[in-house]
Amino acid sequence: MDPSYDKYLSNVAKEIKASDIRELLAVIRKKPGVISFAGGLPDPATFPKKEISELAKYVIEEKGDLALQYSETKGILEVREALSKFLQDTKNIRVDPEDIIITTGSQQAIDLVTKTFINPGDIVVTENPTYLASLGTFRIYGAKVHGITIDEHGIKTDLLEKEIKRIRSEGGRIKFIYVIPVAQNPSGVTMSIDRKKHLMEIASTHDLIIFEDDPYSYFIYDEGVDTTILKQLDKEGRVIYVSTISKIMAPGIRIGWIVSPPELTRRFELVKQYLDLHSPTLNQYILAEAINRGLLKNHISKLAPYYRVKRDAMIKSMDEYFSREETWYIKPVGGLFLMVYVYKKGFDASNSLPIAIEKYGVAYVPGASFHTDGTGRNSMRLNFSYPSVEKIVEGVKRLNMLIRETAG
Repeated sequence: MDPSYDKYLSNVAKEIKASDIRELLAVIRKKPGVISFAGGLPDPATFPKKEISELAKYVIEEKGDLALQYSETKGILEVREALSKFLQDTKNIRVDPEDIIITTGSQQAIDLVTKTFINPGDIVVTENPTYLASLGTFRIYGAKVHGITIDEHGIKTDLLEKEIKRIRSEGGRIKFIYVIPVAQNPSGVTMSIDRKKHLMEIASTHDLIIFEDDPYSYFIYDEGVDTTILKQLDKEGRVIYVSTISKIMAPGIRIGWIVSPPELTRRFELVKQYLDLHSPTLNQYILAEAINRGLLKNHISKLAPYYRVKRDAMIKSMDEYFSREETWYIKPVGGLFLMVYVYKKGFDASNSLPIAIEKYGVAYVPGASFHTDGTGRNSMRLNFSYPSVEKIVEGVKRLNMLIRETAG
């Protein structure tokens, strides 16, 4: 008789839900010809394959005894020193290398911060909608998530402050405020400088920590847009800053980082020891070489012009085929995504997805998964970085036909 495994599973394993994106990508792979706006995949044409190959060869030949060995949990000092210089050069923040922890992608950074802070029943306040993999992580550890509405200027900080006061008045324990201030995933919205400053004031007044996720501010498409990161405004050590090379070099290298106050850095280091001992040593050395040789900064400079063409193609097509009276979306200043809300009666993005794939050959991520409160069934997240310009235009046409068919 085969064993019954369910009785051995933890509560976390029983309750965890599959990622809509991971599951959807598996379905799409089995259906060639589908135009996919679903994943957050960078265009492989942007990967600096030749340069990475040369760096890897150099690192293995010249530093192989170290690069192929175990390393310290916090990350190799040489790599943290390179990242410190990179952050000062690109983000205008001064960071002691001792206050940087190298992680296995930014998803591990999100997990690490959450695991360090959250007990079951604690509260995390986020933008609504927000990055669904963060939402999933918060909930795995038992957090209650409170979402605050966004508009074209980012999180509504007046509503945020009211919600903080309400939660506190009811005895709730807020552990941190999680935000993606620049080119937010999924909406594409960027916070105005006034709201960024107000958010920092709120954190100071109410003695709260801000968890800043910043994958996208390195490549921005438009001039004159404020892309200040919150860590630049942090005078009190309230911001935990997380970023990654996944979107600016290659996601397969799986390197991210956390910048935090010294007291927290040590806590994160101790927790990480029991997660994976350390992030891949070889990949860390490759990153350090990419930074020190100027390769990473030079590569980043090519991303905005490349992806701007695709962003513009999507927005132009949406402006042409979508009705502004029936849909809401913004023109993202950076990043890889935007969110479309459809206000035609009867449109449900989750229910319409099978029709989109089977009949129209186009895929997206239903927006409900990004929302904290069960709303957003009339929304869909679209990615413009992976498809070609021609497929973007055709895909938007197909989405318009889908909306016409499935909405009243």
